[in-house]
Amino acid sequence: MNQKVAQLINEQINKEFYSAYLYLEFSNYYADAGLDGFENWYRIQAQEERDHAMLFYQYLHNNDQKVTFKAIDKPDCVLENNMDPLKKGLEHEKYVTSLINNIYAAAFEEHDFRTMQLLDWFVKEQGEEEKNASDLITKMELYGTDAKGLYMLNSELKARVYAAPSLVL
Repeated sequence: MNQKVAQLINEQINKEFYSAYLYLEFSNYYADAGLDGFENWYRIQAQEERDHAMLFYQYLHNNDQKVTFKAIDKPDCVLENNMDPLKKGLEHEKYVTSLINNIYAAAFEEHDFRTMQLLDWFVKEQGEEEKNASDLITKMELYGTDAKGLYMLNSELKARVYAAPSLVL
């Protein structure tokens, strides 16, 4: 496996764990606000991000590459209202998309087709993540200022259940 690509994937593992921390921070915010549906949604997001890290972890091990862990930064964000986590979540997903694209570009440059195949799943996943984050913002803009609308949106998010990714490495 190309070492540049392996290093970028190794760094991505740490970024995915950071994403989990960030989403747990959002979950904490909503727990304090009494919005258990939003709390649930972001707690599940955190589980997904941990799974993404573990997919990359397993991929490196499957390719005889050493994984090196670094310290995970504390989320650095100020959350002042119910919209802040949603907007910061979309911004973060766009950032993660750029990271995945950078790994893909390096794999393409090195003709690392196996890694490109793995990354195809992540490219699709990031499209879904950005769409979900954008949809949450739209719904909050439409319903968030109305107590009954916020209640219904919170109830919708409370119904979300975790589904582990089904990616064969």
